[in-house]
Amino acid sequence: MAMLFGGFDVFAKYTNRMEFCISCHEMENGPYAEYKKTIHFQNRTGVRAECNDCHVPKDFGPKLMAKVMAAKDVWHHLLGTIDTQEKFEAHRLDMAKRVWAKMSSTGSRECRNCHDFGAMNLEEQGRRAKLKHPVAMQEGKTCIDCHKGIVHELPQGYEGD
Repeated sequence: MAMLFGGFDVFAKYTNRMEFCISCHEMENGPYAEYKKTIHFQNRTGVRAECNDCHVPKDFGPKLMAKVMAAKDVWHHLLGTIDTQEKFEAHRLDMAKRVWAKMSSTGSRECRNCHDFGAMNLEEQGRRAKLKHPVAMQEGKTCIDCHKGIVHELPQGYEGD
């Protein structure tokens, strides 16, 4: 059993690397190119969130499930379902909805590794955030409820919630 856990850990560390995530050209030219234009890639503090920070849970059980679910993306790349930018874009809304649903079901768990209402200094936030965050806290909202499209462009056909 220890060998199984150890093997999974090695596999997870390898596949969590940015180089692995963007090894498919549709990821490098699409989501990765978008990400490089955001504050999650480059900012005044030098803190960078990479693919695994947002898409892979830290705890073993959820991490295992995330890796199993991510295998379908690799599978569809190999099948040719999303192996071009045009095909990727055709499936982008469905893929985004699955990611958003997962984030919603976990209360934006991966976002909250860095962003936590309790640690926010509302006085230091912009005018809009200063108004919206207290309401979001009161209503029990989490990051993904309001911040779809913050790192990756919103898919064509997305009409809001």
